[in-house]
Amino acid sequence: MLRYLKYSGIAGGIVYWLFVAWSISRNPWFSFFENALSDLGAGGATSPWIYNYGLIITAVFILVFSVYLILSAQNKLGTVGGAYVSISAIFLALIGVFPGGTRPHGFVSVYFFVQFFLGVLVYGAGSKDRVIRYGSGFLFALAVLGTFLHWPSVALIETYEIALIMVFVALVTTRR
Repeated sequence: MLRYLKYSGIAGGIVYWLFVAWSISRNPWFSFFENALSDLGAGGATSPWIYNYGLIITAVFILVFSVYLILSAQNKLGTVGGAYVSISAIFLALIGVFPGGTRPHGFVSVYFFVQFFLGVLVYGAGSKDRVIRYGSGFLFALAVLGTFLHWPSVALIETYEIALIMVFVALVTTRR
């Protein structure tokens, strides 16, 4: 059973990008160079429910992946790292509940990334696998560095950070 749970992170990434593609197909005005991904779920979007439900469904996959991280953890640090990822899944679902334009949206959006990357760092620190340990630290550093760069749009930095998340998921999935 545990070996199947680890693939939920990859499935979550695929599901997320399928919902993004579907939402973009309904919103031809969207630009990765001018918008935030959350604009696809905001009030002015056509069928904003597509993007918002996609976030909530993706959060379920990330939550299952976090259970895998917790159950496969080799020590308390790994368990805590998995717990941070589980908290990030809750924040991801809340992004869908509080779409762009609502008051809590900015907070839940930022904390999704903060919690996930803290989980990456702590889980990696607890890993006995050197590739996961150093790779997680490197991904965390890249995530922090990305926040200091000037991006033409919010969607591009979000895509960059999501790509780092997907690299972490792939790293853990292939190494464990």
